[in-house]
Amino acid sequence: MAPPLLTLQNIYLTFGGTPLLEGASLTIEERDRLCLVGRNGSGKSTLLKIAADLVEMDEGERFIKPGVTVQYLEQEPDFSSYKTVLEYVEDGFHDGEVDYRAIYLLEQLGLNGSERPQDLSGGETRRAALARVLAPEPDILLLDEPTNHLDVTTIEWLETELKQMSSAIVLISHDRRFLTNLSSRTIWIDRGITKNMKGGFELFEDWREKHLLEEEQMRHKLDRKIVREEHWLTYGVTARRKRNQKRLGDLHALRDLKKQMKAGVTKKFDRDNISASESERSGKLVIEAKEISKSYDERELIKDLSIKINRRDRIGLVGANGTGKTTLIRLLTGELAPDSGSVRLGANLDVVTLDQKRESLDADMTLKDILTGGGGDMVAVGDEQRHVMSYMKDFLFLPEQARTPIGKLSGGERGRLMLARAFASPSNLLVLDEPTNDLDLETLDLLQELLSDYSGTVLLVSHDRDFLDRVVSMTLAVEEGGQWLSYAGGYSDMLEQRKLVAREQKAGAKEKKQKLGNKSGTKKTTGKSGDKLTYKDKFALENIPTQMQELKQVMASHEAKLDDHELYARDPDAFEKAVNALSDAQEKHDNLEEEWLRLEMMREELEGS
Repeated sequence: MAPPLLTLQNIYLTFGGTPLLEGASLTIEERDRLCLVGRNGSGKSTLLKIAADLVEMDEGERFIKPGVTVQYLEQEPDFSSYKTVLEYVEDGFHDGEVDYRAIYLLEQLGLNGSERPQDLSGGETRRAALARVLAPEPDILLLDEPTNHLDVTTIEWLETELKQMSSAIVLISHDRRFLTNLSSRTIWIDRGITKNMKGGFELFEDWREKHLLEEEQMRHKLDRKIVREEHWLTYGVTARRKRNQKRLGDLHALRDLKKQMKAGVTKKFDRDNISASESERSGKLVIEAKEISKSYDERELIKDLSIKINRRDRIGLVGANGTGKTTLIRLLTGELAPDSGSVRLGANLDVVTLDQKRESLDADMTLKDILTGGGGDMVAVGDEQRHVMSYMKDFLFLPEQARTPIGKLSGGERGRLMLARAFASPSNLLVLDEPTNDLDLETLDLLQELLSDYSGTVLLVSHDRDFLDRVVSMTLAVEEGGQWLSYAGGYSDMLEQRKLVAREQKAGAKEKKQKLGNKSGTKKTTGKSGDKLTYKDKFALENIPTQMQELKQVMASHEAKLDDHELYARDPDAFEKAVNALSDAQEKHDNLEEEWLRLEMMREELEGS
């Protein structure tokens, strides 16, 4: 058996007096597909940086097999010393060995390499960083939140690219679908230690719940044993001093073990205390848009969209970055006027918005001030007044974080804070623009449950396919030319409906051609006395069957492409090309078949005359 490519053993690390890793381990084998999971702040990124040799541990061992190459995708890459994106990507190659993959990957990711790093958006920065780590095809790929700021199409392209690579891959992500599609082994970081599960992420959550249940049962057994020992110590026979001392020592050991287990209890959201504050019910009609259009710089983002949104609808907006999702949200909520068409808002609307960039958070304000509005110790949660420390605790913030500036919080902590503030404000229309960015799996579960219980209406922009499937009742997806189409259900339902439409269109086109061919084939072709087949006719009769067979192979190839139900979402242009190419090949085949039938009938008639 080949030795591991990289091994971390008994890793200990303390930050600011607080232990982060306490005996964590990690082994990476050849062609591994490993996902690293755990709550925000559990040490996932730190362990990955130790594996990449970027953070020094307090204790432990790191061994890497000689000659093994490693690429690490960090969450916030440093572009400061590079003039262009291509220069940044090419610097990721070892020994300056640059090849075509740098340009190829940049093109696949929607960049050309000439961009200046300081001009990049968040999504473009992430795509440039991906190109840098993927291009050299290293032995080990360490990917920290690779899907952050990526649209669905790019995420699905990345999945395909990673599946084809021979590198061992370690993933940190909060995108359930992404982890499920790529992982075959799972490492859970819990309270400073790592727990290894042989199986992909799809098995993890059931395994974790079983593990936590067993731990809880063990804790109850320990409590009962301590009670028994305390009773014996108080009322038991005391004649045997030596035995008593031993049992007293055992009792102290049991109490110490209980303290350790209590300290290690994973904090969970208290669902009884958390809910979205709701105002009075809105009218049945929430939003009605009639033939609205909006263009920027002669580019049509929304064209002739008509939609009616009713109370309790959950609408998901899906599309590539830059296709107008946020613009459409602003149009539907009346924040932005359409170029043409009209938007009517229903009665009694109270709108609360959670923006994707957390722009409404002042980095210099403290956590306490954000929640209280800058004064006092109380938070207005709907009609109720809650003490800020109690409300912070509901969202898993520690009391000592009350005076922490927002700029010092992690991305996940800022996400939880945005949720805490949004759910404190009464509303009956929630507008969530990329709410899942930086949220860990448990916070995503909390958000999903809150939205399920919410009696108002939800407009949701998200690239998280699993979250869309769990939450929305209708999906609005952008097509070419600013056309937006609605599909019942979530993201997976949308893909199935698109696939069904494509099949129906293909079947309809085939049936139409067959009818035309049958009509042509029934025409009687008569030959005059003395008529004969020309050399061209004879040549066509002999060669048309071969041409038809070649076209059948071409059609089969395009049909195989269209059978991939993820093709449209991954590459709409390729999907359209395949549909058009299939249609063209079918038309050529039918025309050749019609010509061959005409010539064959003429030949039979001439031979019989």
